[in-house]
Amino acid sequence: MIRGVLRARQAFGELASLDSAIFSLDRAALTLALEEYPHIEMDHYLRKLDTLAARTQVLLGSDRSVNATLESLNEILFVQEGLRGNTEDYYDPCNSYLNEVLDRKQGIPISLSVIYMEVARRIDFPLRGVGFPGHFIVKFAGEDRELLIDPFNGGRILTMRHCQELLDRVYGNNVPIQPAFLQVMDKKAIISRMLFNLKGIYYQREEYQKALAVVEKILMLNPGTPSEIRDRGLLFMQTSLFAKALADLEFYVATASSPEDGSSIQGHIKTLRTIVGSPN
Repeated sequence: MIRGVLRARQAFGELASLDSAIFSLDRAALTLALEEYPHIEMDHYLRKLDTLAARTQVLLGSDRSVNATLESLNEILFVQEGLRGNTEDYYDPCNSYLNEVLDRKQGIPISLSVIYMEVARRIDFPLRGVGFPGHFIVKFAGEDRELLIDPFNGGRILTMRHCQELLDRVYGNNVPIQPAFLQVMDKKAIISRMLFNLKGIYYQREEYQKALAVVEKILMLNPGTPSEIRDRGLLFMQTSLFAKALADLEFYVATASSPEDGSSIQGHIKTLRTIVGSPN
């Protein structure tokens, strides 16, 4: 088991170290599942994406217009293949793992968007991910128009009114749409967002070992991020790795600029110093 975990982390670390220009979104999304699913056959799921793209290509035929391409993508992915948003158990961690989404045919906005983008990429139709608050979507940016697309809801085209409605579900009626909400994300940022989702789910479930494994991957993509080092330290505490917890929390207070949680973290440090300094 330990050997499998080490292999999974090494595989993810190798991908995380790649330059963004050659970073593979589909392979990275599958690799982040390796620790949870050590026997996953990566090529099997990559071939699934290839097959979905080939079917879309056949359905599309010679009409390469934007509308026809989107209609073909939606027909293959959501009608024929039956991919859909999991509204019944939205916070099931399986919704974030691409292998599970492809097998169970249901996911959350970001995992369905990754599949949508990767199938589109295979037919040379450029789409980018948009980290809209609380609801990941994708964007087509052509020479004469931009379209926002919601794979969680069958690939529907979103108007600004739709986007405001999505935003209202997260913040009530207090936050208007801002241009920053519709900015595209690079591939590493998309994988980071998938990991942040998983971190929150596992923490809420008090599955601290799994949350810790996720934070380790976040730090592979975003080395030295003080807030993640803090959270890793807190998770080390939850899993009784007190010396590691102390090192992380001391690093956090030394590097974070006037953190709001500074006093509570100092309290943890004081406790940890007592524990670490005590004889066994």
